Parts: sequence; structure tokens; C-alpha cells
Amino acid sequence: YWRFSMLISFKDLVKKYDMIITGVIHIGGHYGEELQDYIDEGIQDMIIFEPLESNYKVIEEKSQYLNANIEGYQVALGSKTGEVVMYVSDNEKQSSSVLKPKVHLTHHPHVKFPETEKVDLDVLDNYLKSCGNYNFINMDVQGFELEVLKGGTKVLEQVNYVYCEVNRDEVYENNAYVEEIDEFLAQYGMERMETDWAGDIWGDALYIKTK
Repeated sequence: YWRFSMLISFKDLVKKYDMIITGVIHIGGHYGEELQDYIDEGIQDMIIFEPLESNYKVIEEKSQYLNANIEGYQVALGSKTGEVVMYVSDNEKQSSSVLKPKVHLTHHPHVKFPETEKVDLDVLDNYLKSCGNYNFINMDVQGFELEVLKGGTKVLEQVNYVYCEVNRDEVYENNAYVEEIDEFLAQYGMERMETDWAGDIWGDALYIKTK
């Protein structure tokens, strides 16, 4: 499946929950589709992570023409550092993942994963300084959400909102299930306030710090 931008409109979420966003940490940037949405909501500070080389080039190119403070890193994020192989999808690389596709193959048989790309893997906490006091995480990492969060425990202490994909089946091998994300973020006083199960077995969720 692919998602060219957030399932739930960013503008609507900001309004509905009176979100005050001091900066955005965007993980899994793809082509930087959401950058303009952030700017439209008056957000000037963003840090964006995208591991695939061709995608990252698109973001770099786009950022030059946007009036915002955008810092970019060509790297995948997880719970440890090193190197990892990504499975690259043929739907404009939208379903590419560090995890091997599983139920995805039967649910979306038209999407193939014809190639792989070796990428660097790092942890979000290594970018704590760059993240300033940014308090909104938008994560599109195809089943790798929990691993990314585990590598960002220091950053999570300053975060008020997490928007990410959630799964209730093994869309990718060993992906995290929505309950695991709920449980992990609850440790940081965060609660799932909004869920859109657009893809039936997968969807998008918004977590907000309530405690």
C-alpha cells in the first residue's frame, strides 16, 4: 500500500487537539510530501530522516525552495546503530521497509519489492541536539515504529505528539502491533487519541501526552 501523505489531515489534527508544535521530527521522509503542510501551520523547524538515496535527493531539492529551517539526514533509524538492508518497493518506494514484507504481499499483490538497498542505521537519541525542543514526531517506517521509539527514549521525554503507522497483523515480518506501541508510549504519558484503520490491517494513529 502507499500513503503519499498523512491519512488524517495534519491541519485538522492541529485544530482538533489545539496542538502547539515547537518543531517536527519526521522519520521516513519519502519525498517530503508533508513539509509544506507543516509550514502552512506556521512550523519553521524540522528535522527529516530518509535512508533511500534517491528519495533523500528529492527532499534535498525540495527543501531549497521552502521557507523553513529544515535539517536532513540520509539514514534509517532503529534501536541500534550499524548497517541494514532495506527492501525497496516499486510503488515509488512508498512501501519500502527495513523489515521483509509479509502479509503485505497477499494484501497488495500489485506491489513488488524488486530490489534492496544497504543503508546506515542510527538511533534518534544521537540527534538529540539537532532536535532542539521539537515536540512532534511523524513516523512512516513500515512496521519498524517500535524499534525507532526504543532508540529515542531521551527525545521522547520532550515529545508531546507522535503520529505513526500502526498494524494489527504481520504486514511486515516481526512488525510491532498497535498494542505494543500503545504500551511503549504509555511509559511517556502518551495515549492514542485518534486511529484511522484505512487499510483494515494497518492504519495511522495519533498519540498525545496526557499525563
